[in-house]
Amino acid sequence: MTIYNVLDMLGGLALFLFGMHILSGALEKLAGGNLERWLEKLTSNPVKGVLLGAGVTALIQSSAATTVMLVGFVNSGIMKLAQAIGVIMGANIGTTATAWLLSLSSISGSGILNLFKPTTFTPILAVIGIVLVMFIKSDKKNTLGLVFLGFATLMFGMSAMSAAVKPLEGNEQFCSIMTAFSNPILGVIVGALMTAALQSSSVSVGILQSLSNATGGITYAIALPIVLGSNIGSCVTAMISSIGANKSARRVAIVHLFFNIIGTLLFLSLFYLLNAFLHFTFLDDVLNSTGIAVIHTVFNVLATSAFLPFTKQIEMLACRVIKDDPNEENTQILLDERLLKTPSVAIEQCRSVAIRMAKLTRKTILSSLDILENYDQKRTMEIVENEHTIDIFEDKIGSYLLKISSKDLSEHDSKVVTKLLHTIGDLERISDHAVNVVEAAEEMYQKKIKFSDEASAEIGIIKAAVAEILDKAIEAFINYDISLAKEVEPLEDVIDELRTDLKMRHIERLREGKCTIELGFILTDLLTNLERVSDHCSNIAVCMIQVKENNMDTHEYMTELKRSEDSEFVKALNEYKQKYTLPAAEA
Repeated sequence: MTIYNVLDMLGGLALFLFGMHILSGALEKLAGGNLERWLEKLTSNPVKGVLLGAGVTALIQSSAATTVMLVGFVNSGIMKLAQAIGVIMGANIGTTATAWLLSLSSISGSGILNLFKPTTFTPILAVIGIVLVMFIKSDKKNTLGLVFLGFATLMFGMSAMSAAVKPLEGNEQFCSIMTAFSNPILGVIVGALMTAALQSSSVSVGILQSLSNATGGITYAIALPIVLGSNIGSCVTAMISSIGANKSARRVAIVHLFFNIIGTLLFLSLFYLLNAFLHFTFLDDVLNSTGIAVIHTVFNVLATSAFLPFTKQIEMLACRVIKDDPNEENTQILLDERLLKTPSVAIEQCRSVAIRMAKLTRKTILSSLDILENYDQKRTMEIVENEHTIDIFEDKIGSYLLKISSKDLSEHDSKVVTKLLHTIGDLERISDHAVNVVEAAEEMYQKKIKFSDEASAEIGIIKAAVAEILDKAIEAFINYDISLAKEVEPLEDVIDELRTDLKMRHIERLREGKCTIELGFILTDLLTNLERVSDHCSNIAVCMIQVKENNMDTHEYMTELKRSEDSEFVKALNEYKQKYTLPAAEA
């Protein structure tokens, strides 16, 4: 080995790491917010959790990333510890997919087998990838191109490492060093430290596969403890991520650590105990990258099968190690910055928190409308407190979304971030109008004045219309119901007309001496707030439709919507006009 070989090896390692980084990031981007929905909803039992954890990890090529996501989910209250345990076990199985991909480099033979060799298909993938990235405008196809380029870079890096260490083949010093790793304890320590440093068991196992292919000096006795140690080293990322998290999230990291340490100790103890009696002859056999992939998979499958029936006991053990702290504040963190490493998942979490904000906003404005007729000091204070909470929601979500927007997002995710930023702003303004309505009710209560029966009946109609538009806008946002969102704008037009008609009727009553100027000011302020609430509901619905239809020009959309007299808009508009018709004015 010369200095040039060392430099080639480091360059190959750099390409390998970079390829893994690009591949993992692009796959996460392709999966989008589905990752969060899968992990959150499909973990009803441990078996489903294992399958899901294996699938997600195989998809994103990183058990560490999956476990960090779990820490974030549990820390945010999205998932419980019991749900996370099965996913952790599955993640260890899923991470072996990378080893199997890399094992393709050991394929030998001719004919059709050559099609599966990296030297055959990797250049093809690289060419396809660069075409998709440089010459295709579609965001999804660009991301798919990055997947191909990431995999190609990874394979080129592995080939470069193999070529660089080729001179070590048959080298006595190298063989003596590697033989030392056949000591189980030393091998486990080396595997754990290498993985902890590289932050990826897939990378450390890949390096071992590269050495085995190039040197022919890696035996089963050497590879077995190193591969098992790499599983322990993969826990470091989650352990670091859990620092500062709540106790449930810290328990997720502890479960991951316990599972791998206990599994490794149990597997090695049984294996070497049997070896003492059976004297396995294959331990001194040289293995290639496929053999390493087999070891990696067999261990993780056996460990998962052994521990799966004892998920409750594992949970109890984690709870005993990290005990409940009576002094710990029982507050739920709204958004976890650990999830910023997977922007699509972070966006979904933002949406979940925004839904909580939307529900609180609806409750607040409906309570304020009821206060107009049934004033209550306690409920008034509750509305003011809710408005303060909604302000906090907007601040937290907005700051978090700005951090997400600095990441590499797909075109769709960028639009969703924009939609959420607009929506939380509209929700916050609606809560402000709820406080304004309450202030009007409070003024009337303190001055002991009230609207006439005629005015009260008219206000009741616009209140009902506002309650309906609020329900439609909030439900459309929560359920991502575009058809419901399209029902909002015609109702908003009706509310605008109601406001104008009510103001004109009030002016008539003033002329006839049936109403006072003082009540007139309160009525005008009230109608303005109700009309503004409907405007913000319209903003929420229109923004949803624009993101769906890939058109962010609001003016163009509104013009097109109202252009045709035979449109669905006009039909809905007429239906709402009939539903919210003001009673005939008294003569």
